[in-house]
Amino acid sequence: MINLIGTYECKIDAKGRLLLPSALKKQLLPMLEKGFVLKRSVFQECLELYPMSEWEVLMKRVNKLNRFKKKNNDFIRRFTAGVKMIEVDGNGRLLVPKDLYAFAGLQKELVLSSAINIVEIWDKSKYESAIEDATDDFAELAEEVMGDLDEQSELS
Repeated sequence: MINLIGTYECKIDAKGRLLLPSALKKQLLPMLEKGFVLKRSVFQECLELYPMSEWEVLMKRVNKLNRFKKKNNDFIRRFTAGVKMIEVDGNGRLLVPKDLYAFAGLQKELVLSSAINIVEIWDKSKYESAIEDATDDFAELAEEVMGDLDEQSELS
C-alpha cells in the first residue's frame, strides 16, 4: 500500500499544466511508469489523482457491484464521470483536462494534498476554506472515526 506524505503548493498555467513539487514527485517516482487516473472527488470540489495501482484496487471493488441494480449502475456512472488517464511528462508536469479543471474551479494557485494513497488537487482558496470549515468539529470527527480502534489489537 502507498502512503504519500505532505501538502504542497504549486501553480497551474493557462493550458492546465502543473509542475509536481519535487518532494511529491520523488514519492511518486516508482509509480510514474504505470501512470495515473484523475477524477472528480465524490465529496469535495477537488480532483483526486490515483496511482494506477491504487485505481486498479478500487476498480476491483467497484466491479463486484451487481449491475442489475439501478443504484449500482447510477453510482458507477457518476463515480467514473470525467475519469481520465494521466501521465507525467518528461518535465514532471501533469496536464489537467479542461472539464476537470472547471469542475474543481482551479485558479492559478493550487494545493496538492496527500490523502494516504492518493493526491487531492485543490484550488488554494477552496482548500483553505475546507480546512477552516473542518477545524471546528475535527476533534469530534477524530473521536468518532478513530476512537473505536483498539491499538493493542492492531499491534497483535
